[in-house]
Order: sequence, then C-alpha cells, then structure tokens
Amino acid sequence: MQIYLVGGGVRDLLLGRAVRDKDYLVTNATKEQFKTTFPEAQEVGKAFPVFLIQGKEYAFPRGKNLEADLLARDLTINAMALGQQGELTCHPQAMDDLSNRVLRPTSGTALLEDPLRVFRAARFYALLPEFSPHPELLEAMEKLSDSEAIRDIASDRVGQETRKALGTPKPGNFLRLLDRADCLRPWFRELAEASAIPAGPPPHHHTNVLEHTAEIMDKVAGDPLCAWMALCHDLGKCATPKEEWPRHIGHESTGARLAEQLGTRLRLPLKYIKAGQKAALLHMKAGRYAELRPGTRVDLLMEAHLARITEPLFKLAAADQGTDHSPQARAELATILMVSLPEKDRNLGAASGERLRLLRAQSIAG
Repeated sequence: MQIYLVGGGVRDLLLGRAVRDKDYLVTNATKEQFKTTFPEAQEVGKAFPVFLIQGKEYAFPRGKNLEADLLARDLTINAMALGQQGELTCHPQAMDDLSNRVLRPTSGTALLEDPLRVFRAARFYALLPEFSPHPELLEAMEKLSDSEAIRDIASDRVGQETRKALGTPKPGNFLRLLDRADCLRPWFRELAEASAIPAGPPPHHHTNVLEHTAEIMDKVAGDPLCAWMALCHDLGKCATPKEEWPRHIGHESTGARLAEQLGTRLRLPLKYIKAGQKAALLHMKAGRYAELRPGTRVDLLMEAHLARITEPLFKLAAADQGTDHSPQARAELATILMVSLPEKDRNLGAASGERLRLLRAQSIAG
C-alpha cells in the first residue's frame, strides 16, 4: 500500500505556503485492505472510494493508477502527489505551470467532466492572485458558458465554491474570471451585463459595476461575510434602465431584492442572504452616517444591530465611499442600547416604540 499527499497540499508546500488542507491518495490496495489497516476509516465516496480518518480524506485513484488519477484532476498545479519517501509525481505540465504562475486545466475535457470546475478555477484565481489564467483555461470555460452542463450543477455546490472564494485574499478575482470567460450566467445572472454598466457618474466612479464590485470585495478581503455584502451592495445598478446611466437612483431597494434572489439561488445560509439584502439597502446611508439626523442614525443602527451586521456594514461603507464611520457608529450604538423607557411609557404599543426612538435619538443628538 502506498499513501500520497495530493492536490493543494503539495502545491502549497512547493509554493512555501502554509498547508491547510491535507488530502491523500491510496494506491496498491483494495478497499478491504485499507479498512483492515485503518478500521476507524469511514467510507463517504460515491463516484469512487473515499474514506475519512480524523477529518482527512483518503481517496482511491480515479483511473487505473496514480498517473491516471493526476490527469483526471482539475488544474495542473493541483495534479501533484508527494510520496512517503519524498518522491514527487506530477502532471507533465504541473511544475512549469507552478513556476510560471499559470492556471491551466489538466486536459481539454477536464472542465467538461465536472462543470463545477468552472467555479473552482475562478476560486483558485481568487486564492492565488499572483497566478494568471492560461488561454486553455479561458477557452475551456468559454465553451461551457451558459450551457446546460453549467445549469445542471447542484446549486449548493456552486454556493459552496462561492463561499470558499469569499474567504480568499482577492475575492474580486472570482467575479473577474467568471466575467472574462462569460460564465456569470446562469448562476450570477444579475451581474452578467455588469461590466458594460457605468458604476456611477464622475468624480465618484471611474469604472463599471463589475469592476467596482470586485474592487470593493478585494478591499474587505479577510471577512467572508463582508465580501458577500460587497458583492451584493450595488446589484441594483444592474437593473437601471440604460437611458438613466450613469446615475442609479433607487438602486438600493432594487438591489435588496436581487441580493435575496441571488443568495437563495446559491442556497447560502440565511445569515448571508439577509446580510446581502441589508448591504444593498443600507450601504449608502452607512457611507454618509455623520450627515444623518439622529433619528435616522438610530434607525440605521438598530436595523444593522438586529441583523448582526453592524461591523461589516460600516467596513463595507468605508471601502465603498472612503470614510470610516465605524468608530462613531460603534460608540453611538452602545449609547442607544443603554437607553430604557420610563415605566410610565411602557406597554403602550406603537407609542412606546416611538417614545424609545425619540429618547435614543436625543441621547446621540448634538
């Protein structure tokens, strides 16, 4: 029996990066022999044998041997195996592509064999922003553009790749590559025309909606929820009639509806769906927080607080509009949460709510 470290773990080791995911490949053994050696192993694979041992995956080759397994993987830089004695087995182009910082499919049919690899490739472009997509990758992605194969991917699988991309060093690259290869439809169809839509009038904007969205995602990198909020914040601009460009009046409420639609399609957690809606609806107000009346600030703070997005909302607004109002917002939220109604004003229904809002506004006025 031979056990190899494979995939991203080998890639990261050779790049001098921290190895976070360790996946293994088992050769020269049957399933029964493996289970005899590792009785604690739990079989989870369906298409081909995969076992879990203490959270780590041990798979059997997708093909007759190790070399065939590597050729069946997604990208050349992920098609490498490191043996227990330090021997390295690679896809024929893997080392050159690793050295040249290139993202290339292992074969002309690699993406067709599993169309989810379109989104995996975009995620790796976000994970490894120093790499460039090879023309072969762009060609393979373009062939699958808005195809039945893309549409037939299970929605939760696309959602999982999206969430992984949101946690990368440059999450905006996820959208950039999907746009470049014309692969935003059908899963991200709200953004399919975004690169042709001006983000807004000068001097506030000098680019299109797609690139602006990607830039804001990059600015908040390190916070996956905030990166999702950045992806959603200007979705409403994609629905602005062309004759109204470059202005996008009322894009906030339209964007909230589109953000819910997109998050639901990707089967994201409810927390993400709600955060995307609130990002679209509230980012403009959060960006000019200091100009708002006390009552409006109270309403904004409470809406964000109840949705548990206060910090990412103001981080997004700072990235989007250039001024960080989070210290003031944080302090004023603490102040208004200390306010309580006198006993005489309680239990009066809507009147109690209005009275509490007034007291909170007075606490931060001036």
